[in-house]
Amino acid sequence: MNPAKRIAIYSRLREQNPHPDTELKYESPFQLLIAVILSAQATDVGVNKATARLFPAAPTPQQILALGVEGLKPYIKTIGLFNSKAENIIKTCRILVERHGGEVPRTREGLEALPGVGRKTANVILNTAFGEPVIAVDTHIFRVANRTRIAVGKSPLEVETRLTRLTPEEFRKDAHHWLILHGRYVCKARRPECPECIIADLCEYRFKTAASGAPR
Repeated sequence: MNPAKRIAIYSRLREQNPHPDTELKYESPFQLLIAVILSAQATDVGVNKATARLFPAAPTPQQILALGVEGLKPYIKTIGLFNSKAENIIKTCRILVERHGGEVPRTREGLEALPGVGRKTANVILNTAFGEPVIAVDTHIFRVANRTRIAVGKSPLEVETRLTRLTPEEFRKDAHHWLILHGRYVCKARRPECPECIIADLCEYRFKTAASGAPR
């Protein structure tokens, strides 16, 4: 894909959604961190339902730590892998309280040292909570980047590296949100909604769907 086409894609996505944001509900960097940890193999809708109960009762790392693993589980039991997530969240809260004064680290190294936090989660926090121009690559972004050929790669890290290098600076901070929302609602896994796609004429996917749902 040539640079002009890439700029056109981002320009259209920006025009459609000038101020994109995560669909996770949170009121602090800490709450975003917990929501993102919970979101692994879960939907944002499901996470928001759980945190709507959890955060009013325990909005800080100190308060969640006081719940303990068994006290936390009832709040998140509707989330997949809630047992292991509860363990990781309590361990993370302990580290935040004991080593960071209850604050979320603002560095990738500090974030990735937290249980349950990998590169993707760290990137989400750096971007969404702290405004860093980094791109977190989840399954949606991996799919969209490869289908459109805006950044082709065989692994999330490869796609992230190419997206970071190939995305013009003016678009880099919001690229994560534009691409994830596009993948969630338009460029879907089973059947992309190509007839409704605002970048269909720029996309280089070979198997675009027609209005009937059949490939064209």
